[in-house]
Amino acid sequence: MTLVRILLGALVATGLLLVVRWSMATRCEAARGVGGAAPTPLDLLIGFVTNFFDTLGIGSFATTTAIFRLFRLVPDELIPGTIIVGDALAVLTQALLFISIVAVDPWQMTALIVVCIAGGWIGAGIVTSLSRRAVQLGMGGALLIAAVFMVLSMLGRFPVGGTALAFTPRAFALALVVNFVLGALLTLGVGNYAPSLVVFSLLGMDPTVAFPIMMGSGAFVATTAGVRFVGAGRFHRRAVLGLTAGGIPGVVAAVWLVKSLSLAALRGLVLVVVAYASITLLRAGMQSGADRRG
Repeated sequence: MTLVRILLGALVATGLLLVVRWSMATRCEAARGVGGAAPTPLDLLIGFVTNFFDTLGIGSFATTTAIFRLFRLVPDELIPGTIIVGDALAVLTQALLFISIVAVDPWQMTALIVVCIAGGWIGAGIVTSLSRRAVQLGMGGALLIAAVFMVLSMLGRFPVGGTALAFTPRAFALALVVNFVLGALLTLGVGNYAPSLVVFSLLGMDPTVAFPIMMGSGAFVATTAGVRFVGAGRFHRRAVLGLTAGGIPGVVAAVWLVKSLSLAALRGLVLVVVAYASITLLRAGMQSGADRRG
C-alpha cells in the first residue's frame, strides 16, 4: 500500500467519523421530536459559491461569515461550527481530488500535513497569546509584500519560481516550519490557503502542487474539529446541509477549472488570491482596532 493511499484512507476515515457522529446527533434529535428544515435554494447557492472559490485558494470562512451575517441566516455564536461542519466534506472532496490528480512528492506532502495538524494542536496556546488584531495586521502586511514580489516576478523584475514538483532539502525544512505556524494560525481563524500558495511558490514549487498539501491539511482539521462541534451541538443544521449539498458540486467545478489553467494563468490566480486575502486581513485588523477605540 502506497503512502498516498494510506493518506487517502485516513482522510476518508475522518470523513466517515464525522458523518457517523452527525447521523447519531440527527437520530437523537428526531427521537426528541426536534426536526431540521431542508436547506433553501439560498443555502445551496451559498455552499456552491463559497466552496467554488475556496477550492481556488481564496478560502470560505470570511465570505461565508459575511453572507450569514448579511442575511441573518445563522446566529453569530453558531457560525464557526456551522462553517466547519458544513464545509468539512467539501474540503475533504477537495483534498481527495487534488491528492489523486496532482503529482506531488508523497513523503513531503504527508510530512507537511502532519506538521500543520501538529501546529494547530501544539501551537494553539502560543499563538492565541497574541492578539487577533496583531495576527491579522501581520499576516495581511506579509501577504501584501508577497503580492508585490509576485508582480515583480511576473514583470521579469524578480526571479520567478514555482515550477518544481518537490522542495529542495533546504526549502523543505523552511516549508515545514511555515506549515507548522500556519496550522497554529488556523486556531485564530486565519486561513492557510493564500499563505501556503505564496510561500510554496516563492520556495520554487509549482503552485498546482501546493493545492493538495494545503487542502489535505484543511480537511484533517475540519473533519476532526467538526466531530467536536457536532458533539457540542454548536451548529445550525439547515445551513450545514446547504453548505454540504451545495459545496461538493462547487468543489468539482473548481477542480476542473484549476486543472485546465496554464501555469501563467494559475500564477495570476494566485496573485488575485493573495491580494484578496491581504486586503481582507488588513481591513479586519483595522476594523478591530477601530471597534476597541469606539
